[in-house]
Amino acid sequence: MSQQMVKTYLFTRYERFWHWLQMVLIFILLLTGFEVNGFYSLLGFDTAVNIHNLTGLTWLVAFLVFVFWLFTTGEWRQYIPTTKRLFTVALFYAYGIFKGDDHPCPKRKEAKHNPLQRLSYLGLSATLLPVQMVTGFLYWSYNSWEAWGLNFLNLQIIAFIHIIVAFAILQFVIVHVYMTTTGHTPFAHIITMITGWEDLEQDEAEEILKVRNYKNQLEQIQKILAEDK
Repeated sequence: MSQQMVKTYLFTRYERFWHWLQMVLIFILLLTGFEVNGFYSLLGFDTAVNIHNLTGLTWLVAFLVFVFWLFTTGEWRQYIPTTKRLFTVALFYAYGIFKGDDHPCPKRKEAKHNPLQRLSYLGLSATLLPVQMVTGFLYWSYNSWEAWGLNFLNLQIIAFIHIIVAFAILQFVIVHVYMTTTGHTPFAHIITMITGWEDLEQDEAEEILKVRNYKNQLEQIQKILAEDK
């Protein structure tokens, strides 16, 4: 017997804004970056370079704001890697999902990402994106290397790393787009990232409400104690 689905608010406005902003920025960077490297001609070399540089700097600033938000809100805990049920989740996506099995790690407010997603997002945010941003910034600031004492760097190596990581990010995007279709409907995950609301099974939704009620009670107690002081 299937569980009744209950709409639950999972993703904040900022989380959704950051997700779609990053999607747009990555799309523009890939489009202009591959043109700069001669894969095709669409905007023209000079225009592609200017747009690529401006978008890259925007992405760098937005990413720093995102990191600040993660650590000031405690949301960094959502990305702590775990091996618990990792193999089970991998089997689900490789085999069980095609049989109609239930997801072994349903989303919760305190655990929005399953073990496989945590590893993937952590690898992206802690490795691929920083490397891409650093190499891109170094590439952009090449004329300042001498003044900064960075003459020991090799521009060709920096450029090679930058393009290799770009292909890795492109692969991640392709897989990510596919994964958005694996909800209980093909567009469920996309709608969630637009509205912030996710359809969860009733038991899961009730558990989230319990956690929220506990937090509200704790905040009220802390407020009373603070007033007493």
